[in-house]
Amino acid sequence: YDGTKGAQFVISGKNQAPTISSDFYIFFGRVDVTMQAAPGVGIVSSMVLESDDLDEIDWEWLGGDGTQAQTNYFGKGNTTSYDRGTYQSVSSPQTIMHTYSFDWTEEKIDWLIDGVIVRTLMYADAVGGKNFPQTPMRLKLGNWVAGDPATNAPGTIEWAGGDTDFSQAPFTMYVKTVSITNYNPAKEYEYTDKTGSYESIKLVDGSSGSSSSSASGSSSSSSKTATQLKSTAVISNSMNTVAPTSSISVKKAQAGDSAAIVASSNSSSTASTLKSVISSVSASATSAAASASASASKSSSHSSSASATSSQPAQQSTNAGVSNAVATGLFSVVGAAAAFFIL
Repeated sequence: YDGTKGAQFVISGKNQAPTISSDFYIFFGRVDVTMQAAPGVGIVSSMVLESDDLDEIDWEWLGGDGTQAQTNYFGKGNTTSYDRGTYQSVSSPQTIMHTYSFDWTEEKIDWLIDGVIVRTLMYADAVGGKNFPQTPMRLKLGNWVAGDPATNAPGTIEWAGGDTDFSQAPFTMYVKTVSITNYNPAKEYEYTDKTGSYESIKLVDGSSGSSSSSASGSSSSSSKTATQLKSTAVISNSMNTVAPTSSISVKKAQAGDSAAIVASSNSSSTASTLKSVISSVSASATSAAASASASASKSSSHSSSASATSSQPAQQSTNAGVSNAVATGLFSVVGAAAAFFIL
């Protein structure tokens, strides 16, 4: 952790992809991240909203490009077209802190830099809404190596700017603050059918167990045969946990856990702020599985031969299990449980 710049995401060698993710979902909302991208040819820094149905909204920065940031989106993991991405001008993203934002509603998505809208995607413009991201999402922040020929397709390496020179390592991305607003807070989000449309998502009230329809006001008669999802993140074996309470509770991890802070909170609609420190979100804390997953995902997304679609079965995305979490930097959350963990 850097006292001025915030959480550090450090790549010091091959097969490394330090990443953190929220273990709660938002169903339309706004995300603001103040950060500095990692330098280095072939190094990709990313800010991603992603759903279990493979809807996705992206900010990405190439370490060798000091003048631009990239925006992109995916609907149901569909990578059969390559007209979704855009390049946006930004001053020295590897040396200057900027605030990058998503403002996501059922009608449109705005991408912003330092509070200024630089791109808008309307629902109707994403194949009539078919490819519009519209299911509950989690936030993922991190960086990864796209310039390693041993793990990436030629098309991915070309997109990333070329082969990575690891003699120039470490490559460090910094995250100073994260603010998340959930426009439709709930304990759980239920997929009532296999359409993946926002109209099919039901909001389950954690306090009473009752449910309401999605933001569109529609309802579904489908039975609740959902499978409740739990976090699949791997955290240090010696990590302590704190059961959710009516207020934020914080407790230090055991010795050897890089002074991590374990935190949890309820899913109150009021703002909660976690301010805690870890020495570094280092590559050594990243599992090989997370690294392989990140490389494989982006290889298929950017390779010229990539093609994939996905249909998710009826299920629930839960905001209830927030006890295993590592909070880093300054995270401000509105309308959702406040917690982050290392993948």
